[in-house]
Amino acid sequence: MSRALPVPARFSRSPARSLLFALLCSSLPWSAAAAQPKPAAPSPVLRIQGSNTIGAGLGPALVVGLFEQQGLREVRVENGAQANEQRVVGLDAQGRQVLAEISAHGSSTGFAALQDGSADLAASSRPIKDSEAAALTALGDLRSPAAEQVIAIDGLAVILHPDNPLRALSLEQLARVFAGELKTWEELGGRGGAIQLYARDAQSGTFDTFNELVLKPQGKALAASARRFESSSQLSGAVSQDPAGIGFIGLPYVRQAKALAISSGDSRPMPPEPALIATEDYPLARRLFLYNPPQQPSAWTKALVEFAHSPRGQEVVAKNGFIAQKVQAVHVDPHAGMPPSYLQLAREANRLSVNFRFQEGSALLDNKALRDVERVLAYLREKGKLENSVVLVGFGDPKQDTERSALLSKLRAMAVRRELAKGGVTFREITGLGDALPVAANNGEEGRIKNRRVEVWVY
Repeated sequence: MSRALPVPARFSRSPARSLLFALLCSSLPWSAAAAQPKPAAPSPVLRIQGSNTIGAGLGPALVVGLFEQQGLREVRVENGAQANEQRVVGLDAQGRQVLAEISAHGSSTGFAALQDGSADLAASSRPIKDSEAAALTALGDLRSPAAEQVIAIDGLAVILHPDNPLRALSLEQLARVFAGELKTWEELGGRGGAIQLYARDAQSGTFDTFNELVLKPQGKALAASARRFESSSQLSGAVSQDPAGIGFIGLPYVRQAKALAISSGDSRPMPPEPALIATEDYPLARRLFLYNPPQQPSAWTKALVEFAHSPRGQEVVAKNGFIAQKVQAVHVDPHAGMPPSYLQLAREANRLSVNFRFQEGSALLDNKALRDVERVLAYLREKGKLENSVVLVGFGDPKQDTERSALLSKLRAMAVRRELAKGGVTFREITGLGDALPVAANNGEEGRIKNRRVEVWVY
């Protein structure tokens, strides 16, 4: 605030003299504001860069939740200096401003920002790449449980204009559409003439995920004719207004568009429904990550990570349209394609909304599964299901020897049993069904990894 100048007595007796005094002051080569510089803006306590999927809404909402949990008041979100940048501001007990900055220009930009020191956390809608992990080794192992944080589950939705009659596509068809090989809706059994392609930009984790799950396994590349968008919201809005349009987007951005059911290999077409995304069975399910340097992260960084994992943080995840990592029982409709023992489970028990998965090429649980152990234990304690109520069912990818496939799938279930037993769980049954009921194609490593899973059923 500017310091008020004292008014000399001889200029305080009439309006005319007051006006003359003001004119004299305005002609001086300095001002009160210049004499007293503005205080410097506070340094941000958190700097998050990366995914637009996270940074557009979820990231700021998590920071707001953390600030409020920490007792800050008048917490608000403001636009930043550029598009897709935001600031979260609050006041502490002494009235001092506390600031966080979130920049959402694509997942790859988050890892670059960790490397140059301009971010405390990288937000990513895909796992860290080998090249990125290698470039960041000076900060520690970015794939370790201390660094890689799965904060939510999302599903890539393939979206159309709401009046488009098409209901489902396979991953193979989807790849051919976005490669520009299938050019008209009539080639897909629909109507509407030429297909118009909409895609996220090359910096986007959403595009990386689509590329890894859809295009690359089929040996395809995105057609040059596709319109590219940095903003998920803008892409969704454009497709919902174009009767010939098709695009892919994170689940919260479907909005007025229509989402297709997707099949992979021998799996049945699956819509992007919450239960199928929570278990990661839906072919285009994906994890949303925060990555922090594991060596001595700041107190605010650790606090945000723990808040994001907490029940309150997962409520924020759900309110922002993503799938929270909350364990709940789900009814599974029996159908004729199920193995007999599994069919009995579907008729008599409920499946929990979590699948345990494993590190690549390993029988060790991955980072999400390690957190899920604690979530499942908490659910079983709350429901009184710790004793003789749980069935573990392991699955895998095909092997030349079917008995070997069944054995490996049971060994995965035994690995989960070992972790849950530490929390006092006793089991009704542990079984392995080999390569039955695939949720993804087995002709690529991504699909085989998805099929190597353990389901939890509760009577």
